[in-house]
Amino acid sequence: MAAIVHQKDKRSGITYAYESISYWDKEKQQSRAKRRLIGRVNEVSGEIVKTDGRGHKKKSNAITVTATRQFYGATYLFDAIGAKLGLVDDLKACFGDRYKQILSLAYYLILEENSPLYRFEKWNHLHQHPYGEDIPSQRSSELFGSIDESSKQKFFSLQAKRREKEEYWAYDTTSISSYSEQLKQVQYGYNKEHDPLAQINLALVFGEKSNLPFYYRKLSGNIPDSKTLQHLLDDFDTLGFTKAKLVMDRGFYSKSNVNALYKGHRKFILSAKNSLSFVKKGLEPIYDTFRSFEHYSEQYELYSHTVQTKWEYEQERPYKGDMLKSDKRIYIHYYYNIERAAEEETAFDKRLIGLRNELITQKRIASHETLYNKYFIIKQTPKRGVSVEVKEDVVNAVKRYYGFFVLISNETMNSIEALEIYRNKDVVEKAFGNLKERLNMRRLLVSSERNLDGKLFIEFIALIYLSYIKKQMQTQEMYKHYTLQGMLDKLDVIECYQSKGHKLRVGEVLEKQKEIYRLLGVTVPSSL
Repeated sequence: MAAIVHQKDKRSGITYAYESISYWDKEKQQSRAKRRLIGRVNEVSGEIVKTDGRGHKKKSNAITVTATRQFYGATYLFDAIGAKLGLVDDLKACFGDRYKQILSLAYYLILEENSPLYRFEKWNHLHQHPYGEDIPSQRSSELFGSIDESSKQKFFSLQAKRREKEEYWAYDTTSISSYSEQLKQVQYGYNKEHDPLAQINLALVFGEKSNLPFYYRKLSGNIPDSKTLQHLLDDFDTLGFTKAKLVMDRGFYSKSNVNALYKGHRKFILSAKNSLSFVKKGLEPIYDTFRSFEHYSEQYELYSHTVQTKWEYEQERPYKGDMLKSDKRIYIHYYYNIERAAEEETAFDKRLIGLRNELITQKRIASHETLYNKYFIIKQTPKRGVSVEVKEDVVNAVKRYYGFFVLISNETMNSIEALEIYRNKDVVEKAFGNLKERLNMRRLLVSSERNLDGKLFIEFIALIYLSYIKKQMQTQEMYKHYTLQGMLDKLDVIECYQSKGHKLRVGEVLEKQKEIYRLLGVTVPSSL
């Protein structure tokens, strides 16, 4: 029985094809095989080129034509987006010739949802892409390891200069689980998805208007959000982002963080807790008239009001050995939602009923003792047993702030403007979903620090492309007719044909496909 076997020469990098013929060895009483060299394998087309038997191409007077037919429609889309956003130029400026490999791996991660990198070989044969060759596991590992910190920082800086100067930048973190015991930053910490594994944390910065990411940072898994902001501000200073404006959720609130933002002259919008003393103090004068019709927004179906007050700024000065104190202007934006208030009050009442039942039936839970004492007056007599009375004043004080949520800022704007900017920050949460689901980053599968850093960067490049496409699809209302995958599949079937000595030719492009390109802000492909 004969079979064709491919084997790669590690010294030359050339893949050879052999004819393997099986036979039965009577003396050794076992199956054996003889191999005969047929030729060299073309890495792009898979064609076997005959040799003279010593590994050299066989001389021939015949004219050979090397031609390829590959899928091109989706990778062309990425080429056009990369040129439009300056990704190609910036990657080339920072990583030299490696930029083509980075782009090709990013394209693969987007088109082959959740597929491991070892399947790149098959995808390479089928698709036209920037690198144009296979990137085997060893070569991808070498690429990951070669992506250094200084080149990444240069790339962040170049990309940030292309963003809208006046937009807010949304900042948030997520946790990525890992089985690895080799990575130093893999630690146990608060996991936002309640995964019991150790983790690293990943911080992302997105343009609030452009919906495009331009900066990320890997963090140890046990670092809380509030401890990351100062480092981010230091990075911004290093990268030259002196006028960056930030929007963040309340996990980043702390007095020291707000002081740091003021110290760096940073504009910010930050969610805060209702229980903060200065927040309560600002609400009291307007509480009784808050739900008047002039404070109601039909668009967002809530009441809102803005109060200007003072922030008690403090700055420690080690060189002088003192504390600088002054008052800074701050705006507190209050919001009240009736439905939210009703839901919170109902949940709280059910909680109180459960606690009271535990007391009456004498099935107390040790971890609830603080709550028992906070909300109830508990008496016990030999005749009547346990009697439980609700502390109405305490309960009413808690319910007083149900339905409210708060944003604080140091830039002049009304409450609805602040809310619109803050709500747009959910682009970061959607990006985390893209990384974990589509780009297969829910759990880390690398074991070295350098490879992790490099892989994260390529995932980040893929995320920029995905973010641009999703933003355009939303703006152009394309989700009425397509899913993201369905849209990419529509384009991915477009072929290109290339033969030696001739320009690349693009296959047929249907009207629906042309319309997709136009809606995505890309010129329809044509033969070169």
